[in-house]
Amino acid sequence: MKRIIYPGTFDPIHYGHIDIARRASRLFDEVYICVSDNQHKNPLFSHKERVEMIEECTSDLDNVSAYSNPNNLVVNFADSKDAVAIIRGLRHVSDFELEFQMANVNHGINPEISTILMVSNERFLHLNSSIIRELAEYKTDLSKFVPKSVEDRLIEKFKGK
Repeated sequence: MKRIIYPGTFDPIHYGHIDIARRASRLFDEVYICVSDNQHKNPLFSHKERVEMIEECTSDLDNVSAYSNPNNLVVNFADSKDAVAIIRGLRHVSDFELEFQMANVNHGINPEISTILMVSNERFLHLNSSIIRELAEYKTDLSKFVPKSVEDRLIEKFKGK
C-alpha cells in the first residue's frame, strides 16, 4: 500500500484542496489529509471542525481520510502512518520556494519520506483559505470556492459580526 500525507491548515478546506486530494487519490492507495498547526496563523476553526469539514468534502473518495496532527511535525506524522511521501499543492512560483525549503528540511529529518509537489489546477490558482475567510466575513457568495457544507459553517462563524 502506497500511502501519502497531504498536510495543511485547511482553515477552511476549499475546492483547490479538494482537487489536490482527488488527484492524489488516483495516484496513491491511501491519502491521509493531515490538519496541522501553523504558528503564523490564527485558525478560525478548531482541529475537530476542520477534520469534520474535510471528511464531509471527501466522503466520495474511499481512499481519503482526515486526521488531526497538533503539535507534531508533518514528517513525523508521515513516518507514524508509514507514508512514502508528503504531497503539497503549488499555486505560484513563490509557493515553490517555501515548499522546496520544507522538502529539504523534511528529507534531512527522514530521507525515507519523499515530497511531491503538485501544480494546482488553473481554476483554483487564486484560492487560499485566508481570502475565503475574508470573503465570508463580508457575506460574499462562496459557492464557487467551497462546498455548501463549508459555506454554511463559515456563515455560522461570522453570524452577528
